[in-house]
Amino acid sequence: MKIKLKGDKNIESIPSLKDKALRINLNENIYGTFSEIGAGQETVRHFFRAGGGSGTIAKAMSAYDKDFSDAIYGIEDDKRYVTESRLRRMLDHEMNLIEQRITRDKHPNKMFFSYANTVATIDFAKKFKGHGWVGIKYQVEAEQEYNEIVLHIRFKENDARLQQETLGKLGTNLIYGAFYKYKEPKKLLRYLYDHLDKDQLEIDTINFSGPIFADVDNRLMSLQLVKNGMTDAIMFAPDGNNVLPARVLYKKNILALRGSFRPVTKVNMDMYKKSYDMFIKENRVDENKTQVIFEITLSNLRAEGEIDEQDFMDRARLLCSLGQTVLISNFQEYYKLVEYFSLYTKSRMGLAMGVNNLIDIFDEKYYRHLSGGILEAFGKLFFKDLRVYLYPMENDNGDFTTSDNLKVHPRMKELYKFFKYNGKVVDIADYEASTLSVFSRRVLKMIADNEDGWQKMLPEGVAKLIMEKSLFGCETEEAYNKN
Repeated sequence: MKIKLKGDKNIESIPSLKDKALRINLNENIYGTFSEIGAGQETVRHFFRAGGGSGTIAKAMSAYDKDFSDAIYGIEDDKRYVTESRLRRMLDHEMNLIEQRITRDKHPNKMFFSYANTVATIDFAKKFKGHGWVGIKYQVEAEQEYNEIVLHIRFKENDARLQQETLGKLGTNLIYGAFYKYKEPKKLLRYLYDHLDKDQLEIDTINFSGPIFADVDNRLMSLQLVKNGMTDAIMFAPDGNNVLPARVLYKKNILALRGSFRPVTKVNMDMYKKSYDMFIKENRVDENKTQVIFEITLSNLRAEGEIDEQDFMDRARLLCSLGQTVLISNFQEYYKLVEYFSLYTKSRMGLAMGVNNLIDIFDEKYYRHLSGGILEAFGKLFFKDLRVYLYPMENDNGDFTTSDNLKVHPRMKELYKFFKYNGKVVDIADYEASTLSVFSRRVLKMIADNEDGWQKMLPEGVAKLIMEKSLFGCETEEAYNKN
């Protein structure tokens, strides 16, 4: 069978699922357990059918009944079953049993593993398509410390049986990749879709840990998910680590700011602070249930061709250092971003943006692929309880562009007035005028030219971090001091 994923330059032949399972089974040193909850014994079935599984499969089990599951693995604090904490509890429990029951004296060369998944497939009403956590805890050398690969999936198919089969394929790919592709984590990630299509399954979070993955940056691995088209968006918490978007966005009021943030400047932070102050004063906005998101679109990351992964790291690191949550998405158009947020919340939303971004929203060229054109896009963008907070732009002549004198294409003029005068677009009035002349591109040029003064254009602590880490080609702080 052959497959091609987004980003592939060549179409490669890949081994069948049976061949993968058989290679694992015929390795006399690989030995472990399968525990699958929620979608049948779909992964282990591939290993039973391949043959030779008696030397590999120590145990295969399901604990569908909640009372039985709790009796085996304990009760989660949130009483839920399809969670990361549940998966990790399963992996740890089953691995401890292997260590207790199989002696190293008798099996000195065994590489133990524990594979687990806890999933919810599509419901009978077909309203929720389902999701799950999948992972493996394993060794690649006997008595070595354990490694882990843990990922979250979202099903896209509308049939429970098909979702079960998809899960079985994914699990087989994961186990095979964990043992035979771990030296190339980026390829391992791509191979998870062997014999699968992106229309069947979305992987929106993945984390590698353990001695063999000591040099793996999970943020960069998450970026691969977006680059390869495996998911539309990934998220990083203020601590810089991967986080499941659903966990952050669920039932929240959301205020989003889109930009290149290369680097984040004082004007970005002023836009955030002033729009936030306005947003939390809106009706039905609970500040304790409000989430701010700084979003970078992949199209911005590709501004100069192929994605510069180190450049991505620099942007995310600086935003996280300011205590912000970062979303990296494939959404070029704003309405797609709003649709994405709508998967997780029905609460109020706000978009903070500059004048040029709002002008782009009213540009028809971005909606030619839609049968309903710009009207269809605006129906998706504004039918929710959403408001745009517009940050002014200072012109060369010293005047300011606001929502009152903003110019869109003549054909869009009446449409713009409709949203403007219905309160969907409001101006940020209490802005910091001294920062309006600050632009990221100017900061980057000053850094490249080794010109002093750019430090004052950035939020507190950001310039120091840029110099300490030599971000964006910047000289170190010691070099600046010498100059």
